[in-house]
Amino acid sequence: MSMRIGIVVNPDAGLGGRLGFKGSDGRAAEARAAGAEDRAGPRMLQALENLKTLLNGSLNRSGVELTCIGWDGRMGSTWFPEKGTKIDFESIGSTPGETSVADTTSLVQSLVKAGAEAILYAGGDGTTRDIANTLESIGKEAQEIPLIGVPGGVKMHSGCFATTPKAAAEVTLAFLLGDLRCAITEVMDLDEEIYQEGVWKVRMYGEAWTPSSPRFMQGAKEQVERTSESDTIEGLAQHVESLLSTDEDLMVVWGSGGTLRRMGDFCGEELTLLGIDILGPVENGERKLYSDLNEQQLLEIIEQHVDENGEQRPRLLLLSPMGGQGFLIGRGNLQLSPDVLQMIGIDHILGVATPAKLIGLNAVRIDTGDVDLDQVFQNKRFIKILQGFRTTRLIRIEEA
Repeated sequence: MSMRIGIVVNPDAGLGGRLGFKGSDGRAAEARAAGAEDRAGPRMLQALENLKTLLNGSLNRSGVELTCIGWDGRMGSTWFPEKGTKIDFESIGSTPGETSVADTTSLVQSLVKAGAEAILYAGGDGTTRDIANTLESIGKEAQEIPLIGVPGGVKMHSGCFATTPKAAAEVTLAFLLGDLRCAITEVMDLDEEIYQEGVWKVRMYGEAWTPSSPRFMQGAKEQVERTSESDTIEGLAQHVESLLSTDEDLMVVWGSGGTLRRMGDFCGEELTLLGIDILGPVENGERKLYSDLNEQQLLEIIEQHVDENGEQRPRLLLLSPMGGQGFLIGRGNLQLSPDVLQMIGIDHILGVATPAKLIGLNAVRIDTGDVDLDQVFQNKRFIKILQGFRTTRLIRIEEA
């Protein structure tokens, strides 16, 4: 049995993540000038390498053979592994020197004409919207082509993303073998217009078909913010305040998201909604707040937080899992690179979530971008979650 899957890589997706950009749309040149490295492409390569291994292994019980169709260059073949048995690449065009939304549209149109039975793509929510909009414009039959997203952007709230590149390979094989049914999921993205006014809201922009796999597909982010949790969040903030008052030497790294920002309000600190902030140790009677930091700034500040013997001083990283998906690391906080996480130390991470958010959360997900570091987290098996004033629980770390 032979099947055809379209390949789409947005070469600019995710470039601004470690730089603290809230998205890469229209800022690719700026990000590359600042030293940003490709993210979406290498993660597509990782997914395809895993898929190649699976196709040639015992799990491929039907002996299915796969033809990946796409463009030569950075939107396709650059990220294809060495050709092997049961997997091949068929070129139907070439990537232009500079890419844009129009090129994504053109590529998707070409994939449909070439008979793609599914589309495996690497990017973020913006890429998802571009692909879904193109399929919708072609017609109902094209709109039902399943999407499998390799997480490679800055924002990834849509429900058609696999949890990791490896998971994308697992889902693709299961789809090829007919083991997964497809279902409609939401295409989500940050409403950037109201975000400019300081309001965080993820809205639905459309729908797409995707293989239904609760284990490997992340699902869409919850859209509802519960307004009745103010007292709980105040209790969470009081817990952090008690830690700060007990140890003037403690440095707190604040992750992104509405829960932590509202905690910051109770603590008297104006935190960045989608950024990473650091509240430093007490110096000259007060703590300094470093706002909206990129990867390099985080490394520089944390590296300086040592005593006269070069030993690490107290530090704490607060992270809130993404509602509906459970990601603690790897969605919306790419500034927390593997280097930053290792410098902080995984034993200095504390999850923060209200009981309401924890109701449907059986495990948290970790996608650091480094396979070895992901394994270190998985070997840890559990992570501590603060759910109220001096009230914590252990929650399982999901296997990749």
